[in-house]
Amino acid sequence: MEKTRFETGMENLKKIDGVGGEAVIQSLRSISPDLGRYIIEFAFGDIYDRKELSLSEREMITITSLLTAGGCEPQLEVHINGALNVGIPPEKITETFLQCVPYTGFPKVLNAIQTAKKVFAERGLLESN
Repeated sequence: MEKTRFETGMENLKKIDGVGGEAVIQSLRSISPDLGRYIIEFAFGDIYDRKELSLSEREMITITSLLTAGGCEPQLEVHINGALNVGIPPEKITETFLQCVPYTGFPKVLNAIQTAKKVFAERGLLESN
């Protein structure tokens, strides 16, 4: 039996974002359950399930896109966790953000770095000085 887009999307969401992603979907249930379904079916069921890129490549593109857009720190937080969940080390995440300085500017990169710092601290990944 072939999986539905929703089932495929939920599987991918769990691999990438775990409880963080599910919490976002749950938070939409009372106000816009369709938006949650669209996120699962389209973003995670259709886009994330394509075979041309790995999940880690997709997460690196996602965190870069969110940084570039700016003002997406809550989503960036979820996807930094997702990047860590699919095996991207913290150093590679911060280096990816540094690469964006010439193209998006210091303010957006600073916001992304601060978001990463919060996520890394919550996960016990920051070295103490």
